[in-house]
Amino acid sequence: MNFNTKPKNILLFSSIDAISEEIWSDLSCEQNLYFHRNFLKSIEKNHPKIKFFYLVLIDKNKKPKAFVTLQIIDFHIENAQRELNSIIHKIKNIDQKLQLFSKKKTLQLLICGNTFVSGEHGIFISKEQNKKEVFKEVAEVLASLVTYTSNLKIDAFLVKDFVNESLLMSDTLKDKSYHPFSVEPNMVLKLSDHWQNFDDYLASMKTKYRVKAKKAFQLSDALKIEEVTLDTIETQLPKMTALYQKVTTKAAFNLSDFKLATYKDLKANFGDQYILKTYWLENKIVGFMSGLINENSLDAHFVGIDYNLNREHAIYQRMLYDYIEIAIQKNLKIINFGRTASEIKSSVGAIPQDLTMYLRHKKSIRNKILKLFLQHVKPTTFQQKFPFKQHTLS
Repeated sequence: MNFNTKPKNILLFSSIDAISEEIWSDLSCEQNLYFHRNFLKSIEKNHPKIKFFYLVLIDKNKKPKAFVTLQIIDFHIENAQRELNSIIHKIKNIDQKLQLFSKKKTLQLLICGNTFVSGEHGIFISKEQNKKEVFKEVAEVLASLVTYTSNLKIDAFLVKDFVNESLLMSDTLKDKSYHPFSVEPNMVLKLSDHWQNFDDYLASMKTKYRVKAKKAFQLSDALKIEEVTLDTIETQLPKMTALYQKVTTKAAFNLSDFKLATYKDLKANFGDQYILKTYWLENKIVGFMSGLINENSLDAHFVGIDYNLNREHAIYQRMLYDYIEIAIQKNLKIINFGRTASEIKSSVGAIPQDLTMYLRHKKSIRNKILKLFLQHVKPTTFQQKFPFKQHTLS
């Protein structure tokens, strides 16, 4: 990213490798694995079509106080077409004026956050800093990108994903002409201190849901589950990729395709902290699940499913229970199941966590029309399930 006039309070890097050891040490951000250099490098290395940039905000003593991850992607409108069709139909006149969806098929989208993972993984602020004040500076820098990056032909800027508790801070972006909106929530399961093993989890459920869980285990009994290792991953990746693509084609909204070759680097760098399992029926891979143990949480990442066999063998439902069993065994506190399939995730105990994004178009007139469009973007409604006995909830 080339600035015409670079703001004085930032350092700019186009590769993780360019950031010095001193900066990493001063930031002290790597306990959160989403800001670990090896995690970010794994993503960067395996997605050559994405432009990666990293901003470090510095104080008056030239010490780093915040770290910002940026990616520039070619956002293909068809990736969101099913989500957008009904909205565009409702506001056809607006879309004709905006010409954002019908005529231009690709947008240059700058993302602050992690393109592939839901959550607040775009901006790290050092602990000793006043987060609200530093975020205002971050907002100023992001706003300056609109002025200083004309050579990149960026169409729009997306800052993601903020939980409700962060909105007093992140709403600063609205002063910079960003428009807040929400898509699907992150489904979160808080693990009870009473769950010492998976049987304790089952015992905490209402009879209906306990029966449902046991049936899923019966249906999935023929499945063989294997840990994917560095020795075995290469031969399994082609089939895993095919299964992953089956899942992404069903997704209503998809910013960019994840390259599963990234798993090799994540396993090499994080070992048992990166969960990767394949599900086999006889000698055929019929599913896989992935996830990251980050501090006290297990974050579910991508899955792959053979939908032709999913109902008969309860593949996806078994994966959800396996995430829970892993988290209990590891004495973790939270499972972030991510977006999509909200209802079935709620049937295993997850509850929705709203995540707010902020979007602005580079051109001011289109940005005003974009605000009208985003007012029609709403999360998909679903029936929240409540599987636990009331007295066992913590």
